[in-house]
Amino acid sequence: MFSNPFLLLFPFFLLLCFLLYWAGARHAYTRRPVAENGNPDAFEWHFFVPCRDEEAVVGTTVARLRADHPAAHVWVVDDDSEDRTGAIVAALADEDRRVHLVRRHRPHARQGKGAALNAAYDELNQFLSKDTDRERVVVCVIDADGQLAPDALARVSGPQGFGDPETGGVQVSVRMRNTGDPRPLGEDTGRLRNAFARLLVRMQDMEFSVSNAGMQLLRGRTGSVGLGGNGQFTRLASLDRIAAAERRPWQRGALLEDYELGLHMILSGDRISHIADTWVSQEGLPHGRRFLTQRTRWAQGNLQCVRYAPRIVSSRHYGGKGVLETLYTFLQPVAHLVTLALCAVMFVLLGLTAAEDGFGAAFGGMLALWPLVLGLAVLSIGPFILWGPVYRRDFAADRSLLTALLWGVALWLYAYHLFPASARGFVRMLRGRNGWAKTRRNAESVDSGPVAIEA
Repeated sequence: MFSNPFLLLFPFFLLLCFLLYWAGARHAYTRRPVAENGNPDAFEWHFFVPCRDEEAVVGTTVARLRADHPAAHVWVVDDDSEDRTGAIVAALADEDRRVHLVRRHRPHARQGKGAALNAAYDELNQFLSKDTDRERVVVCVIDADGQLAPDALARVSGPQGFGDPETGGVQVSVRMRNTGDPRPLGEDTGRLRNAFARLLVRMQDMEFSVSNAGMQLLRGRTGSVGLGGNGQFTRLASLDRIAAAERRPWQRGALLEDYELGLHMILSGDRISHIADTWVSQEGLPHGRRFLTQRTRWAQGNLQCVRYAPRIVSSRHYGGKGVLETLYTFLQPVAHLVTLALCAVMFVLLGLTAAEDGFGAAFGGMLALWPLVLGLAVLSIGPFILWGPVYRRDFAADRSLLTALLWGVALWLYAYHLFPASARGFVRMLRGRNGWAKTRRNAESVDSGPVAIEA
């Protein structure tokens, strides 16, 4: 039935790449050294909080940042909000000289998160004196619903972070803080839907806390750590170097402006590290549609970043391992698309064989290969299941081992969202649709505001 050896070998090649990457990520996570604290007083800290219609969360976020990190400045970018975001922040700024409101208005506003961050960068440049040591100034991007760990500045000031003068950026781990919410969709929603929503939030927490953290720690070994949109720390001097080469630190129109910034930072010669021993928390998405929309944007942004491949391959700042890891990351959505295409081809061929030779001829040969199928299933599902006990050990010690193993099975099923997300992202690229609205917060009414993706 399969005369082309590519159809047979390509899935095995993808599985081998996945297993090698998973083994490296798990080893990097479980064997990581504890991050040492540094002296946060050796640096000047500035938080950038981009906001668009964030009245539901921005007041709490700013108050928490000021309470936990009193020496830092908070720069809130109001990207022409249509709610009370600007008024709330303006009132806070009137009472606290370390809170700053950056107002943006259309037509210059609402051009993406990167443009909003560039506006904050420009305002910070005007605020700082000319004799400021910009190597000692650190910018941290926090989502409007983000909450940073109280020990985060001490951790990122240590030798694994900005205590090393070669470090230009640090990314901390991300956690979902609503994993304990028994009814994420509200009291008026049924138990079954709330149970699914709880599991969806738990999977996001598991994904970020252990799986993604392991990937980032592996990238620390290959020199290709990526920056995220929440809990992203950068030296101001590093942003200056990117701005000098690219006209601005964050690129406009990029759907993964955070990851793209990290690429530029490494290409300019700075090192990025990941610190898993501190965190920034955000709300996990309990709504399946919002979740898929968010992941479609990430997949499309990943596909957009493929254009950097020639620069990375030829860069003296990327070693061989870093090039391979980055290309592997770039090509993940492509691999998902190819896998979907191969599955479609397989089912078409099975249907044609069944129509011509009968059901037995079409499926009999496949049934005879059940030991191979079982072995492949174990190799495919096992790595996800093995993250379960690791997650339980570090973040859910009150749960049973059986629960942790079931979470691992759920993580395997959860990973299949990558296939429709990649397909949707690819279709949006083909149609030239690159505009996005913000993802609606859980505290916002479901009948108001944009829906996170343009139709």
